[in-house]
Amino acid sequence: MARSKSSARWLKEHFRDPYVQRAQAEGWRSRAVFKLEEMLERDRLLRPGMVVVDLGAAPGGWSQMVRERLGDRGRVIALDILPMQGIAGVEFLQGDFRDQAVLARLEALLNGAPVDLVLSDMAPNMSGVDEVDQARAMHLAELARDFAAVHLKPGGALLVKLFQGRGFDEYVRNLRSSYARVSMRKPKASRARSAEVYALAVGKRGLRAEG
Repeated sequence: MARSKSSARWLKEHFRDPYVQRAQAEGWRSRAVFKLEEMLERDRLLRPGMVVVDLGAAPGGWSQMVRERLGDRGRVIALDILPMQGIAGVEFLQGDFRDQAVLARLEALLNGAPVDLVLSDMAPNMSGVDEVDQARAMHLAELARDFAAVHLKPGGALLVKLFQGRGFDEYVRNLRSSYARVSMRKPKASRARSAEVYALAVGKRGLRAEG
Protein backbone atom coordinates (compact mmCIF):
# COMPACT_ATOMS: atom_id res chain seq x y z
CA MET A 1 0.00 0.00 0.00
CA ALA A 2 1.42 3.41 -0.98
CA ARG A 3 2.25 5.81 1.80
CA SER A 4 0.32 9.07 1.95
CA LYS A 5 2.21 12.19 0.86
CA SER A 6 2.25 13.54 4.42
CA SER A 7 3.57 10.23 5.77
CA ALA A 8 6.29 10.09 3.12
CA ARG A 9 7.23 13.71 3.85
CA TRP A 10 7.44 12.97 7.59
CA LEU A 11 9.73 9.99 6.98
CA LYS A 12 11.98 12.05 4.72
CA GLU A 13 12.21 14.83 7.34
CA HIS A 14 12.74 12.28 10.12
CA PHE A 15 15.75 10.60 8.53
CA ARG A 16 17.29 13.94 7.57
CA ASP A 17 16.81 15.25 11.11
CA PRO A 18 20.26 15.93 12.63
CA TYR A 19 19.05 14.76 16.05
CA VAL A 20 17.87 11.44 14.59
CA GLN A 21 21.23 11.01 12.86
CA ARG A 22 23.12 11.92 16.03
CA ALA A 23 21.04 9.51 18.16
CA GLN A 24 21.80 6.68 15.75
CA ALA A 25 25.50 7.54 15.64
CA GLU A 26 25.82 7.76 19.44
CA GLY A 27 23.69 4.70 20.27
CA TRP A 28 20.73 6.47 21.86
CA ARG A 29 17.27 5.00 21.48
CA SER A 30 15.52 8.17 20.31
CA ARG A 31 16.11 11.79 19.30
CA ALA A 32 14.10 12.79 22.42
CA VAL A 33 17.20 12.06 24.51
CA PHE A 34 18.64 15.42 23.38
CA LYS A 35 15.64 17.28 24.81
CA LEU A 36 16.34 15.72 28.19
CA GLU A 37 20.10 16.24 27.91
CA GLU A 38 19.65 20.00 27.42
CA MET A 39 17.32 20.26 30.43
CA LEU A 40 19.50 18.09 32.67
CA GLU A 41 22.53 20.23 31.92
CA ARG A 42 20.75 23.56 32.20
CA ASP A 43 18.95 22.76 35.44
CA ARG A 44 21.34 20.24 37.03
CA LEU A 45 18.54 17.85 37.91
CA LEU A 46 20.56 14.70 38.62
CA ARG A 47 22.68 13.78 41.62
CA PRO A 48 24.23 10.41 42.51
CA GLY A 49 21.94 8.07 44.44
CA MET A 50 18.64 9.57 43.24
CA VAL A 51 15.43 7.62 42.72
CA VAL A 52 14.02 8.62 39.32
CA VAL A 53 10.66 7.56 37.85
CA ASP A 54 10.34 7.87 34.05
CA LEU A 55 6.69 7.87 32.87
CA GLY A 56 6.04 7.28 29.18
CA ALA A 57 9.53 5.86 28.87
CA ALA A 58 9.48 3.80 25.63
CA PRO A 59 11.59 3.39 23.59
CA GLY A 60 13.84 4.20 26.54
CA GLY A 61 16.10 7.10 25.56
CA TRP A 62 15.42 9.12 28.70
CA SER A 63 15.90 6.13 31.02
CA GLN A 64 19.06 5.23 29.11
CA MET A 65 20.55 8.69 29.65
CA VAL A 66 19.51 8.96 33.31
CA ARG A 67 20.95 5.51 34.08
CA GLU A 68 24.23 6.42 32.41
CA ARG A 69 24.51 9.71 34.28
CA LEU A 70 23.65 8.22 37.67
CA GLY A 71 26.33 5.56 37.24
CA ASP A 72 26.02 2.64 39.64
CA ARG A 73 24.11 4.56 42.29
CA GLY A 74 20.42 5.27 42.55
CA ARG A 75 17.35 3.73 40.89
CA VAL A 76 15.63 4.31 37.57
CA ILE A 77 12.08 2.99 37.29
CA ALA A 78 10.49 3.25 33.85
CA LEU A 79 6.86 2.77 32.86
CA ASP A 80 5.10 2.72 29.50
CA ILE A 81 2.01 1.24 27.89
CA LEU A 82 4.29 0.02 25.09
CA PRO A 83 6.92 -2.71 25.43
CA MET A 84 10.50 -1.56 25.93
CA GLN A 85 13.70 -3.46 25.32
CA GLY A 86 15.54 -3.95 28.60
CA ILE A 87 18.21 -1.51 29.79
CA ALA A 88 20.75 -2.68 32.37
CA GLY A 89 20.00 -1.09 35.71
CA VAL A 90 16.52 0.14 34.74
CA GLU A 91 13.44 -1.44 36.32
CA PHE A 92 10.70 -1.49 33.65
CA LEU A 93 6.97 -1.87 34.19
CA GLN A 94 4.69 -2.24 31.16
CA GLY A 95 1.15 -0.98 31.59
CA ASP A 96 -1.28 1.89 31.17
CA PHE A 97 -0.58 4.61 33.73
CA ARG A 98 -4.29 5.53 33.68
CA ASP A 99 -5.08 2.10 35.16
CA GLN A 100 -5.23 1.97 38.98
CA ALA A 101 -3.84 -1.59 38.98
CA VAL A 102 -0.75 -0.43 37.07
CA LEU A 103 -0.26 2.47 39.48
CA ALA A 104 -0.51 -0.01 42.37
CA ARG A 105 2.23 -2.15 40.77
CA LEU A 106 4.45 0.90 40.42
CA GLU A 107 3.86 1.84 44.05
CA ALA A 108 4.69 -1.73 45.10
CA LEU A 109 7.94 -1.50 43.15
CA LEU A 110 8.83 1.71 45.01
CA ASN A 111 7.98 -0.02 48.31
CA GLY A 112 7.72 3.28 50.16
CA ALA A 113 10.96 4.75 48.80
CA PRO A 114 10.60 8.51 48.30
CA VAL A 115 11.23 9.69 44.74
CA ASP A 116 13.69 12.50 43.93
CA LEU A 117 12.66 13.19 40.32
CA VAL A 118 9.59 12.36 38.23
CA LEU A 119 9.99 12.60 34.46
CA SER A 120 6.93 12.46 32.23
CA ASP A 121 7.22 12.47 28.46
CA MET A 122 3.76 10.89 28.20
CA ALA A 123 1.59 11.90 25.25
CA PRO A 124 -1.62 10.38 23.88
CA ASN A 125 -2.01 8.84 20.47
CA MET A 126 -3.09 11.88 18.47
CA SER A 127 -6.49 11.68 16.77
CA GLY A 128 -6.08 14.92 14.82
CA VAL A 129 -9.03 16.48 16.68
CA ASP A 130 -7.36 19.27 18.66
CA GLU A 131 -9.87 19.47 21.53
CA VAL A 132 -9.84 15.70 22.07
CA ASP A 133 -6.05 15.45 21.87
CA GLN A 134 -5.55 18.37 24.27
CA ALA A 135 -7.96 16.87 26.83
CA ARG A 136 -6.16 13.50 26.66
CA ALA A 137 -2.74 15.14 26.96
CA MET A 138 -3.82 17.22 29.98
CA HIS A 139 -5.25 14.11 31.64
CA LEU A 140 -1.87 12.35 31.37
CA ALA A 141 -0.11 15.46 32.71
CA GLU A 142 -2.54 15.58 35.64
CA LEU A 143 -1.85 11.92 36.45
CA ALA A 144 1.90 12.63 36.46
CA ARG A 145 1.35 15.66 38.73
CA ASP A 146 -0.82 13.65 41.11
CA PHE A 147 1.73 10.82 41.26
CA ALA A 148 4.46 13.37 42.07
CA ALA A 149 2.25 14.95 44.75
CA VAL A 150 2.11 11.62 46.57
CA HIS A 151 5.55 10.11 45.92
CA LEU A 152 8.05 12.96 45.47
CA LYS A 153 10.04 13.80 48.56
CA PRO A 154 9.93 17.41 49.79
CA GLY A 155 12.36 19.38 47.64
CA GLY A 156 11.94 16.94 44.73
CA ALA A 157 11.33 17.87 41.10
CA LEU A 158 8.82 17.10 38.35
CA LEU A 159 9.57 17.50 34.63
CA VAL A 160 6.40 17.03 32.58
CA LYS A 161 5.51 17.42 28.90
CA LEU A 162 2.59 19.76 28.23
CA PHE A 163 0.82 20.92 25.09
CA GLN A 164 -0.24 24.53 24.98
CA GLY A 165 -4.01 24.81 24.88
CA ARG A 166 -7.05 24.42 27.08
CA GLY A 167 -6.18 23.63 30.71
CA PHE A 168 -2.51 24.61 30.33
CA ASP A 169 -2.60 27.85 32.36
CA GLU A 170 -4.58 26.29 35.20
CA TYR A 171 -2.17 23.35 35.34
CA VAL A 172 0.85 25.65 35.60
CA ARG A 173 -0.87 27.70 38.33
CA ASN A 174 -1.42 24.50 40.29
CA LEU A 175 2.26 23.61 39.97
CA ARG A 176 3.28 27.07 41.20
CA SER A 177 1.24 26.54 44.36
CA SER A 178 3.00 23.22 45.05
CA TYR A 179 6.64 23.89 44.09
CA ALA A 180 9.16 26.59 44.93
CA ARG A 181 9.99 27.29 41.28
CA VAL A 182 8.24 26.47 38.00
CA SER A 183 9.89 27.16 34.63
CA MET A 184 8.91 26.45 31.05
CA ARG A 185 11.43 24.77 28.78
CA LYS A 186 11.38 24.35 24.99
CA PRO A 187 14.53 22.36 24.17
CA LYS A 188 16.27 22.91 20.85
CA ALA A 189 15.49 19.30 19.88
CA SER A 190 11.73 19.95 20.16
CA ARG A 191 10.38 20.39 16.67
CA ALA A 192 9.53 24.06 16.09
CA ARG A 193 6.02 23.31 14.82
CA SER A 194 5.18 21.18 17.87
CA ALA A 195 3.00 22.75 20.58
CA GLU A 196 4.90 20.77 23.23
CA VAL A 197 6.76 22.44 26.06
CA TYR A 198 8.11 21.05 29.31
CA ALA A 199 7.14 22.34 32.72
CA LEU A 200 9.95 21.99 35.25
CA ALA A 201 8.71 22.21 38.83
CA VAL A 202 11.53 22.24 41.38
CA GLY A 203 11.44 22.23 45.16
CA LYS A 204 8.25 20.38 46.05
CA ARG A 205 6.69 21.95 49.12
CA GLY A 206 6.27 19.75 52.17
CA LEU A 207 2.50 19.56 52.05
CA ARG A 208 0.84 17.29 49.51
CA ALA A 209 -0.59 19.16 46.52
CA GLU A 210 -4.35 19.14 46.07
CA GLY A 211 -5.62 17.58 42.85
